[in-house]
Amino acid sequence: MEFGLFLNGYLPGPAAHNPAAEHEMIMREVAYAIHADGFNWKYAWFGEHHALTEYSHMSAPEVVFGYVAAKTSQIHVGSGIMNLSRKVNHPVRNAERVALLDHITEGRYEWGTGRGAGAHEMATFDLLTSETKEMWDEAAPEILRMWEQRDYTFEGEFFKIETPHNILPKPYGKGHPPLWVGCGNPATFTKAGNLGIGAIAFNFEPIYNLRGRIEAYKEGIKDCTEPLGQYVNDNVMMTNAVICLEDRDRAREIAMSSGRGYLNTMVSLYHSTMPPMKNAVVWPGAPHRIPDEATLDMLIEGGWMLCGNPEEVNEQVAKYQDVGCDQLVFGVPADGPEHEEVLEMIELFGSKVIPNYDKDPVHSTTRFRESAKRKYPDFANPLPEGLDVSVIPTNAIIPLGG
Repeated sequence: MEFGLFLNGYLPGPAAHNPAAEHEMIMREVAYAIHADGFNWKYAWFGEHHALTEYSHMSAPEVVFGYVAAKTSQIHVGSGIMNLSRKVNHPVRNAERVALLDHITEGRYEWGTGRGAGAHEMATFDLLTSETKEMWDEAAPEILRMWEQRDYTFEGEFFKIETPHNILPKPYGKGHPPLWVGCGNPATFTKAGNLGIGAIAFNFEPIYNLRGRIEAYKEGIKDCTEPLGQYVNDNVMMTNAVICLEDRDRAREIAMSSGRGYLNTMVSLYHSTMPPMKNAVVWPGAPHRIPDEATLDMLIEGGWMLCGNPEEVNEQVAKYQDVGCDQLVFGVPADGPEHEEVLEMIELFGSKVIPNYDKDPVHSTTRFRESAKRKYPDFANPLPEGLDVSVIPTNAIIPLGG
């Protein structure tokens, strides 16, 4: 099992309306990803949302990926998620940006895709959530074709390219960035498996409730003979919360602190395409507070969260391995921990927990990518006559005939 961080531009309360606080939050989250690179973490996922006040101010994560990649050497950066709807991101722009990110990160970019958070976010672009599924279904396979063909044309329901175009750049090296899709409802897990792409999932319930969804994904991927991409990315990524500190009492104090769960009220407010949480509180309602130590222990036992010192958290992680998670990701900063405590968690979990579960220094997605096989020829149509070139600059990287 591999591990990562999920950074979403979370900025609760009055800070959401203060530019200085907004800047501090953005730079802190970038720093968390860079810090994690030295402590065995393999992935740093950045959310992409639009006009979701407090919940997420990370509207253009591709802007920070190059910066993080330049400051790190091992960690992969991922989109969680890049919207494929034409009005949000034209399919050609998606193809171009993803391929260029693949170059700038030198193969350390994970392409997480999806439909967006819900009706409010989609209204930012004059979209209905009912439209986004068909837009994803149309765009995703076409982007793969853009990366391989040099005379790409297409006429679909939501976009068209009438004359041949060579969409540039092409991805870096062999294959293309690993493909992922955000999974909210059970049917999407099965679909992701059938397509041979990774599942990005969010956990707001007891961990063992997820076993059926993970099994549905694994059944689908076992039967996948024609993956969406050039290879199968057999991965279920699950997000949850962790409070891992040397001071066990402080970790538990944070878990029971006032305001803990505020983030969930924002999820209930904005994520209209996800199954609603049972007994959920919707912002601006006050979040449920963990009332006592016994309730906290019950929540930890059920896998709702991980909490304690490194020894305790190490045992708690086993539940996720038991249900079949391939990658466990923690949202930071969560409600409660101070900035210095988030850094401590990254160090402690990375050095004292991750080595017990992830003993392979190579990312699973890197290994999967090694099996990539092209699906399309360079050209779909005969080349026109009269394209013979006899002279190019002397400093060309590859000479004519080379």
